[in-house]
Amino acid sequence: MSIETLDVDTDYRFATAEQEHALADAADNVAFGFWAYIMSDCLLFAALFATYAVLSHNYSGGPTGQDLFDLKNVLAETMLLLFSSVTYGFAMLAMQAEQRALTIQWLALTFLLGAGFVGLEVTEFAHMVAAGNGPTESGFLSGFFVLVGTHGAHVTTGLLWMAVMMVQVATKGLSPRVRSRLLRLSMFWHFLDVVWIGVFTVVYLSGVIQ
Repeated sequence: MSIETLDVDTDYRFATAEQEHALADAADNVAFGFWAYIMSDCLLFAALFATYAVLSHNYSGGPTGQDLFDLKNVLAETMLLLFSSVTYGFAMLAMQAEQRALTIQWLALTFLLGAGFVGLEVTEFAHMVAAGNGPTESGFLSGFFVLVGTHGAHVTTGLLWMAVMMVQVATKGLSPRVRSRLLRLSMFWHFLDVVWIGVFTVVYLSGVIQ
């Protein structure tokens, strides 16, 4: 039986010693590839933060962060995303305890919190654009929309990935490969949390108190 024909739910139960080594090597390669992706995303966001820093005072006679940012709304976004990381942590604990239903429940709650975050962000963008403060109005707004929008796009991608994982947990159970995917999603989701702390501090908080 070749590695390719191993069922996703039975890889480690029915694999030979040689196949187990090959599967472990494949898992290591996947983990390395995902870490490389995370590092590339770090570089992407570092470039966006640097760009925003350069453009953050280029208002072109338009509104500043003090005029536009509502810290109450941003604080609500922050709490939703932070709590979503907590709930994802509980999903990982349920996964380790082999509790499939509980894992799905925690993932669903995490999804709802993340969706709430995206909803608030989209609402903020819509209000700004409707008031004539779109990304083309000044360098400051261009940097703002690109940085915050890129983070929001990543969160949206994470939500789609999470929805897929809930289906996989429900249909395939907590197999080794499903666990591996959940762990990679956990890395991605917590990474977005860290990036958001940077956005909150550099963009919103600095923009209001400058």
